[in-house]
Amino acid sequence: MNEPTLYIFLDEGGNFDFSPNGTRYFSLSCVSMVRPFRLHTKLDTYKYDLIEYRIKPRIDLEHFHCAEDNAHVRQKVFGMIAEGTDKNCVDAVLVEKSKTGPSLQEPSKFYPKMLGYLLRHTINHATQDVGEVVVITDTIPVARKRRAIEKAVKTTLKDMLDTCTPYRVMHHASKAHYGLQIADYFNWAIYRRWEHGDPQTYNLVKDKIRSEFDIFRTGTRHYY
Repeated sequence: MNEPTLYIFLDEGGNFDFSPNGTRYFSLSCVSMVRPFRLHTKLDTYKYDLIEYRIKPRIDLEHFHCAEDNAHVRQKVFGMIAEGTDKNCVDAVLVEKSKTGPSLQEPSKFYPKMLGYLLRHTINHATQDVGEVVVITDTIPVARKRRAIEKAVKTTLKDMLDTCTPYRVMHHASKAHYGLQIADYFNWAIYRRWEHGDPQTYNLVKDKIRSEFDIFRTGTRHYY
């Protein structure tokens, strides 16, 4: 029997503004999956249920996006994720941006570094009996950022995987993969807990979260 392919779907929260006007935290979360993707059919069915639901206003939903979905849809999707994903399938890195040194604040340096920490941890815990690793991120519109991310992912995987384990990195629109939409929901819940002190949705899925690492938890703030 062939070893399964491990899919790692990535999402991020917060912004790259390191001044007091920016978000307090930057988050990177990933969800690890192997086929069969048990939740995908349920999400697809629910999407068409929403299209066919004959009340006004009609819901014209192309794909799920946690920040944009209404409260009813969001609650339903979180319930489906809570039932349909494996325990310990999510890892996250949280960065308190005020503790990020000036030399690391350039996005082309900051993003690969944080992503490297996250992938290293995830791969350490998830590559047993895996035949291939496929990392999928949302489409990255800025070429400079895309190149930095690709370099970070490839460097990390090269360091962590044995030479017999192939890997690929892909950048697809989130609407192309329910895995990316699920990662978006998880990251939204994690980010809300850290940035706003709001654990409501986090509590629905917390048993799925294997790790949340505050990367600069003992660091010194560089402003405020």
